[in-house]
Amino acid sequence: MIKKGFIFDLDGVIVDTAHFHYQAWKTTAKELDFELTIELNEKLKGVSRIGSLQKILDWANISIPKKRFDDLTSEKNEDYLNHVNKMTKMDVLPGVYDFIATLKKQGFPIALGSASKNAKNILDRVELLDLFDAIVDGNSVTKAKPDPEVFLKASELIQVKPQDCMVFEDSQAGIQAANSAKMTTIGIGDKNILNRADYVFDDFTQISTDFINELINKE
Repeated sequence: MIKKGFIFDLDGVIVDTAHFHYQAWKTTAKELDFELTIELNEKLKGVSRIGSLQKILDWANISIPKKRFDDLTSEKNEDYLNHVNKMTKMDVLPGVYDFIATLKKQGFPIALGSASKNAKNILDRVELLDLFDAIVDGNSVTKAKPDPEVFLKASELIQVKPQDCMVFEDSQAGIQAANSAKMTTIGIGDKNILNRADYVFDDFTQISTDFINELINKE
């Protein structure tokens, strides 16, 4: 059997921190006299902190000095971390723990591929850190999604060829990145937003054992 590997995004896939990001970015946008809608926020999912602020500035059609840019990204992160530091294992999304634990018991390598620079802290707080064989986050990549760097590094660390990796993502940028890496993409969320994924599920409770076995046995 060909060795398969499983790579997971963090925000919106493993834990529901997406709304923490939205509230923090909404506050940042308000300081710039710009209203960040839920629709626009979808385009920030999977994008780095610097890339996200730049998108907001582009939408608002304004430019700011570098110092204010840096200050705003720092303030946004502090706001976000205030929420993160209160997280517990109860914040893990439905079905995720059992899904990853089952793969781990079967001996499949598990990796994280996330833009978050707080990934290890979050995984530790929700008691999932020990289940991951490799973590590639915002501290270990130079290119943000939709560039495939984060997923290619993850596949390298778990020693599985890109075409044999399964990626679980909730963002358009993440799906695009994994598709560019020639990986199998499983979207978690709205099928209309994630229509470029190979498969889409509302959440992990909908993913059957038969489906996973199909992926594992796929040549």
